[in-house]
Amino acid sequence: MLEILLLVEEKKIMLHKIQLKPYYLPILIVVGCLVFILNLDALYINIMEARNFITAREMLTHNNWIFTTIDLMPRYEKPPLPTWLTAISASIFGIKNVFAYRLPAALVSIFMVIMFYKLQLKLNIKKYTAFLGSLILMTSFYIVFSGRDGQWDIFTHSFMVACCYFFIKMIELEKHQYQNALLAGLFFGASLLSKGPVSLYALFLPFLVAYAITYKFKTSPALWKSISLFIVVGLISGTWWTAIAHYYDPEAFAEVANTESTRWFSYNVRPIWYYWSFFTQSGIWTIPALMSLFYWYLKPRVSNFKAYRFYFLWTIFSVILLSIIPEKKSRYLLPVLIPLAMATSFYVEYAIRNFKDNFSKLEKIPVWLNFGVLTLVSFALPFLLYFGLKETIWEMKYQYLLFSIFLVALGILFVYGITKTDMKLLFSLQVLMIVGILSFGFPLLKLIAPERNSPNVAQIRSYIEENDLNMYDVSGLFPELIFTYGKPIPLSIEEYGDDLPSEKEFGILVNEESTPEWRSRFEKYQLRFVDTLNLNPAISKGNNVRLIRNFYIATKK
Repeated sequence: MLEILLLVEEKKIMLHKIQLKPYYLPILIVVGCLVFILNLDALYINIMEARNFITAREMLTHNNWIFTTIDLMPRYEKPPLPTWLTAISASIFGIKNVFAYRLPAALVSIFMVIMFYKLQLKLNIKKYTAFLGSLILMTSFYIVFSGRDGQWDIFTHSFMVACCYFFIKMIELEKHQYQNALLAGLFFGASLLSKGPVSLYALFLPFLVAYAITYKFKTSPALWKSISLFIVVGLISGTWWTAIAHYYDPEAFAEVANTESTRWFSYNVRPIWYYWSFFTQSGIWTIPALMSLFYWYLKPRVSNFKAYRFYFLWTIFSVILLSIIPEKKSRYLLPVLIPLAMATSFYVEYAIRNFKDNFSKLEKIPVWLNFGVLTLVSFALPFLLYFGLKETIWEMKYQYLLFSIFLVALGILFVYGITKTDMKLLFSLQVLMIVGILSFGFPLLKLIAPERNSPNVAQIRSYIEENDLNMYDVSGLFPELIFTYGKPIPLSIEEYGDDLPSEKEFGILVNEESTPEWRSRFEKYQLRFVDTLNLNPAISKGNNVRLIRNFYIATKK
């Protein structure tokens, strides 16, 4: 009888453990959907994604799947894998649907978070710490921005994270070694086919160096065979498109290759120390990220020193390699944020476990500063929105009120967490803040959308179609306009030949500040000014002259 009672009690304990088991991966997927997919079409498109979307659209409208184009001109600057995925999404959900064009980047961001989490488990990091790191990764500023934006950086680095995961499985001599080598090679190739060797240089190479220093590499004849398979599969799957484009369109491809290679050393050149504020790109995690870089401070305090050391070195080596290249842009720091998120999670975990009992007054300062700033932002943002948008805000009053209620409630919870010194609650609220901004705040971006300006692109196209005219641009490629316009706008500028359009009457768009001599080419035409098209955000009309075109009707005299 006693044995039966003990068995029943044991079953109850096991059932209780099962019920309390944290489902970290499903939670990450749900949060990932909220962060990357919800209100995905709220933000107006920028120049980078406009270029990519035009290329994807022309795959569908002109069948340019291999020899990629923008405004029907060759575009070989970027390999085509992300563009293919984007074109497929647009073919399913609608060629005019911005959500459809951005969806692949959002999905691949969620995929990156999943592979990142699995990578931590492979390195024997505790599930809870890996969970924290994954939450920090997906709510870091530039990860959020890239995952919700139609840029190809997120593709190349997401595929490389998957490559790192299967590469570790391969070198640890697990079962199915050749299968892991094949998968690592395919994801390596997918990364190359997304943005060339960018992630190889900025993410994979520092990963290898940091891993070699921290964990060492096991060697065996079988491993060398697997590595050979990995290299062959990676290079073939990642470079075949480059070979085809170079072979069949050598002149255009060579011109692009020359331009892109020289840009690394002559375009947007910044000093070598330009990236050393890299931790600020993590946005809401800036202060914890900075604290995670105090290596000698955290060394005796983290739960897994070996793993922390690996991610610290991976972060630093990535920054160093990026700093060597003369061309520098903030968005190039995206790969640094991946290992930095995990390094930050070790500091966050340490704070959660030890803040009440083991933190000195000095140690508590950055923690209180972090949550003090977030509390202040929570209470201040509703007022900043009101004074920034003024009466316009009342066009979406219910959305504004909902967002304001969320922010005030969040601020109150921050105050409560601070008074109770509940670090777990406070760091959870930090994640919730990003989710809430994207869920309740992003719809308000419609109030500053360029299509609110008058005339907008739809009105210009309607005017052109009603008068049965063709449209030309005499000031150079304007990607945001071309994508919104819905079809190519041919260029009529001197570098593309002196021939003017053959029609007797046609529309022209001109940026008179960038092309002041344009009228000399139209001396035989009567020019009638119609209106000014402005694609700046509605609250900052005129700030960026590149986004302004004067619209004329040219009629042959």
